[in-house]
Amino acid sequence: MPSKVSCLYLLTVVCWASALWYLSVSRPSSSFIGQMSIPIRKAPKAVKNSTLSNVRTRSLNPHDFSYLVNEAKKCEAEPPFLVILISTTHKEFDARQAIRETWGDETTFPDVRVVTLFLLGRSTDAVLNQMVEQESQIFHDIVVEDFIDSYHNLTLKTMMGMRWVATFCSKSQYVLKTDSDIFVNMENLIYSLLKPTTKPRRRYFTGYVINGGPIRDMRSKWYMPRDLYPDSKYPPFCSGTGYVFSADVAELIYKTSLHTRLLHLEDVYVGVCLRKLGIHPFQNSGFNHWKMAYSLCRYRRVVTVHQISPEEMHRIWNDMTSKKHLKC
Repeated sequence: MPSKVSCLYLLTVVCWASALWYLSVSRPSSSFIGQMSIPIRKAPKAVKNSTLSNVRTRSLNPHDFSYLVNEAKKCEAEPPFLVILISTTHKEFDARQAIRETWGDETTFPDVRVVTLFLLGRSTDAVLNQMVEQESQIFHDIVVEDFIDSYHNLTLKTMMGMRWVATFCSKSQYVLKTDSDIFVNMENLIYSLLKPTTKPRRRYFTGYVINGGPIRDMRSKWYMPRDLYPDSKYPPFCSGTGYVFSADVAELIYKTSLHTRLLHLEDVYVGVCLRKLGIHPFQNSGFNHWKMAYSLCRYRRVVTVHQISPEEMHRIWNDMTSKKHLKC
């Protein structure tokens, strides 16, 4: 007889498919929402941003968004060695599920505690918000804050993750921030880079370091207005596709962000905060912010690879885990 979780998961998949099909045809009506029969929890009591109450001056960016979905007790039983924060959007259910079943599986390494969380803002579509709420009831690995989920709000999403670690998981040792189209070689990340048997590092930040400047072409995805950032160079920053830092840095960046003018380019903004903190990110060639053709030996050497579909995620993971005995 199928388990309760299996049934709920099947219900979620069916509901996701139905909702996304409907959305592709027309806007949802209140009557359609009622027909979906999704068990909706009462809206959680707003959690005020009580973190870091010792900030001395009035905040430039108070980040006073309430949690709409939260997993406040995720780290209570035992502080994790690694927290994985994955930036995602509402329609990326397949990507989230692929990560849960591959490199983001919290049970893969029995000797190392890993916590995986997906970060979202609020969708402007009520149906998608309800589907994510249902998904969170099954998997308990989603955090949502009450800002509009959009490309230009990616910085808010990352600061939400920093705030969450500082508030609910401050005793963790390391944090990986990444995206939902990234493949992560967890063995390399945990055992080759972070090394659980060694003394935890402090004020540590690493990834694919970029030294560049603002793009002034308004047609570019990465356009930066001169009045928003007048300097000709950015501070060194790690590609937002994947970077790792010691957990103490989460609180430091979050604190700094409260008094730092927001930039819509999330990875650049984190670099600006790091410069204010006097923390220099370390270059690590294992972090790739581009797509790489798969080969077993090549992927054994990396930490992250970009632009990986859910289908590729499963295929790569299955191949790598089934061929551990093979030498390169």
